[in-house]
Amino acid sequence: MSTSGGRKLLGRVALPCFLMVGLLMLASLLLGAGNLSVLDSLRALFGRGTEEHSFIVFELRWPRTILAVLVGVTLGAAGTIMQSATRNPLAEPGLLGVSAGASFAVVLAIYFGADTAGVHFSTAILGALAGCALVLLTTQMRGAGTDPVRLVLAGAAFSSILISITTLILLHDQRSADEIRFWVIGALGGRPVSNLQWAVPGLLVGLAMVGATTAGLAAMSLGERVAVGLGHKPVLTRVLAMAGVAVLVGTATAAAGPIAFAGLIVPYFARRLVGPDVRRALPIAMLLGPSVLLISDILSRLAVRPYELPIGVVTACIGAPVLIAVVRSHRLPRL
Repeated sequence: MSTSGGRKLLGRVALPCFLMVGLLMLASLLLGAGNLSVLDSLRALFGRGTEEHSFIVFELRWPRTILAVLVGVTLGAAGTIMQSATRNPLAEPGLLGVSAGASFAVVLAIYFGADTAGVHFSTAILGALAGCALVLLTTQMRGAGTDPVRLVLAGAAFSSILISITTLILLHDQRSADEIRFWVIGALGGRPVSNLQWAVPGLLVGLAMVGATTAGLAAMSLGERVAVGLGHKPVLTRVLAMAGVAVLVGTATAAAGPIAFAGLIVPYFARRLVGPDVRRALPIAMLLGPSVLLISDILSRLAVRPYELPIGVVTACIGAPVLIAVVRSHRLPRL
């Protein structure tokens, strides 16, 4: 596809995706697990509701909605870049153990007494970096770089080990159990507002890092020799891309805990809409990510009212069919 054709396609797809994010943000403010009706939520939104209703809309639902948007952008971008860097359509932070590394790092920080949001974000990013390093090492193993399933199995094994260690920590330290569970289970509700303040810088830094690699990743999709001929450095590009992914995944995990399958669902639909070129898929993924998180969060509130499901349960229900579709695709090794 020509450059002008690609831009036109990007524009045609981006506008509806942007409008969908706006509509879903409004729905997120109006719908919830409690007894507050849509009409009462609208009154509160326009400043005509009771104090209690205004508190629910602006103090509970509004931060949660913004967090869903930030985490959606983060995981959508991370999944897209990870798949492009590894040339593997099954590469997803949750499946490959990157999210588990970030989550486990936060658990260790809590266990050793850290209690500030800044420490949680920094340790989550370090844990995600360790997970990304493992992914890069795994792709260098014989056959793993061309076998998507083998790479996912390695990530699953790594995640299982970390989950087992986390369980031992929970059994050893009952005092920290509730707080540790809060970080191990992905959720948007109940997160402190300070998470938003730390999430924005992490998101911007991560996006700047992965954005600088899109041209190199696009050239590498044609072959590393072609990329070198065009003036790119494949090894440096891949390392910078995965470091950016680590920053993004660490930020998302520290803000909302590990949310499975979001990094798989979003790139899959982004590529279906605009093709495999990462330069077009990335901005669309950054718009689809908030939509997926907002839809999942709304469903988590409404599915078992007046209770709520963890958002990770909903994304898993959506992501499992997508995972099966990717695995069954005849084009799996061609990404």
